[in-house]
Amino acid sequence: MSIVALERVTFAGLTSEKERLLDDLHRFGCLEIIPCDQPGATPVHDGPSGPARDALKFLLSSPHRRRQIRDPERFDADAVERKALQLQSQLQTLHEERDDLIQRLELVRPFGKFRFASIEEMGDLRLWFYVVPHDQMSGVESALSESTSNNNSAWQTVNRDARFCYVAVVSIDEPIDIPVPRVRIGSRSPDELAKRRDDVEFAIEDVQAERISLTRWCLLFARSLTELEDAAARRQAAGQTLDADPVFALQAWVPSDRVDELAEYAKQKGILFEHRPPVQGERPPTLMRNMSQTEAGEDLVNFYMTPGYWTWDPSGVVFVSFAIFFAMILADAGYALLLGVGLLAIWRRLGRPPQGDGAWIAASDIEQGEPELQRSMGQRFRPMLLLIVVVSLIYGVLVGSYFGVSPSTDSLLGRFNVLDMGNSQLMMGVSVLVGGLHVILANLMDARRYVDWRDGLPSLGWAMAVGGGLVAGAGYAMPQLGVLTTFGGGLVVIGLLVVVGFTARHEKPVRRLVGGLIGLTKISAAFGDVLSYLRLFALGLASASLATAFNDMAAGLHGSFPRLGLLFALLVLLFGHALNLLLGVSSGVIHGLRLNVIEFFNWGLKDEGRRFTPFRRKEGSLWN
Repeated sequence: MSIVALERVTFAGLTSEKERLLDDLHRFGCLEIIPCDQPGATPVHDGPSGPARDALKFLLSSPHRRRQIRDPERFDADAVERKALQLQSQLQTLHEERDDLIQRLELVRPFGKFRFASIEEMGDLRLWFYVVPHDQMSGVESALSESTSNNNSAWQTVNRDARFCYVAVVSIDEPIDIPVPRVRIGSRSPDELAKRRDDVEFAIEDVQAERISLTRWCLLFARSLTELEDAAARRQAAGQTLDADPVFALQAWVPSDRVDELAEYAKQKGILFEHRPPVQGERPPTLMRNMSQTEAGEDLVNFYMTPGYWTWDPSGVVFVSFAIFFAMILADAGYALLLGVGLLAIWRRLGRPPQGDGAWIAASDIEQGEPELQRSMGQRFRPMLLLIVVVSLIYGVLVGSYFGVSPSTDSLLGRFNVLDMGNSQLMMGVSVLVGGLHVILANLMDARRYVDWRDGLPSLGWAMAVGGGLVAGAGYAMPQLGVLTTFGGGLVVIGLLVVVGFTARHEKPVRRLVGGLIGLTKISAAFGDVLSYLRLFALGLASASLATAFNDMAAGLHGSFPRLGLLFALLVLLFGHALNLLLGVSSGVIHGLRLNVIEFFNWGLKDEGRRFTPFRRKEGSLWN
């Protein structure tokens, strides 16, 4: 659970060796190339395989498909990709032209049949068309009458309907002071527009026929995606080197534990190799390395932002805290058991190992028209889903809620009911305690990341201030421990003094003091962020209250209708608890993420970075 240390490496050699080096580095797959600054350099893209996948998606979305060819010797992936992308572009252009023609035909149809003569035949006169609402026709007539009386022009109302008058004007210049805009139909007559529309429709049919013919390669093309992606990434990398014939240079970010292997490779190939760690001011990409059990926490972190290289990896904290927040919002052991049953039902599917090519499409799916992309996220999220179910079950037992029903105090389950959801003061205190500890942890983790420990003192001061506030609050809630109030207040004062003294410690004394005082303005933010965790109590109470309300409603129906009451009660219970479970799960996901990525990241992650994108083959890499 850490951000992997990177080093900046440089390769230099003869231009004749460039292709071999790129091929080898592509197979090794352990570095991210730094684009050179020379003109014409290819920019970095996170998805170099986009065109190939777009081509496959275009073919799979065809309304009709041909029987699949399975002989790879007759297949040319590059040719299929180029042709599919060409047809996609042609089809898009033709559809846009057809839509424009249809729109123009709708505009020109009320004006009847006519044709545009040449300017010479018209004596420099031109046709101008207007669609005039009836209530504005008098103003248009006045403007046109005045305009035509001053030059060699004429106008006429050529058609009417329930809403508009359709006016055609013959004039050298566009009439002025007309209260309505003219209709822009272009320079083609209705017959010409209709003929061109038909031609475009025929062209669309021809392109669709070529597209259908090309779909016979979908199966082989899907299996060749990785090959096309690798070729695209390889071409992109060739444009990111610094070339000065007869030599070239390539720079990249590499995990520090791989540097020795690259150095040995360069020595064997006779290529110049240098490396150094990043320096302050550089912004290396972020490569996070976590245990397989907590990889889902890394996915949740990257869902919102990627931590900067000089910060820290919060994946483990988010992994655990998300499960705790979800459990506090769901607040029911019965719902947790249902989630556990659902997880058990899909457990094997989630554990399905990823296929070798990273994105496969089954032949039967292609023939049926429903492709399925291989997903490996299920394996990563299995531990988190299991932790959510376990923590939700434990918390539901602690609050004593089973589908909204509380066990009796003398029962076995009742003995584990140590948290009373009806005790607002207690549950609010628990929520504030959880929030305060979360914010304190964020500040402590931020403080320990600095090379110079004095730079982390402001974060440490905020941790002391928030912790002192929690201690003082506990002393206020429990008067018999009044000493806690004094101790907590002193801790708050010490923490805030540290914030004032070290927020701008690199500045001169006056500016340092001003910067420290400005830093104190985050007091309101700290107070608001800690109180924001009260949503855990509020949403948990809402879930419990809804469950109880549906139970009471079902009981009332059962007692009111002797015969059908049981059926109505069962329907209310089924619908009500299903709705409440859905609301609880959605609230747990949304607010569980929100408390991590807003309140927690606000205090713990001060810099945002970008993810490490290795120059790696999709299959056949020597390094993982």
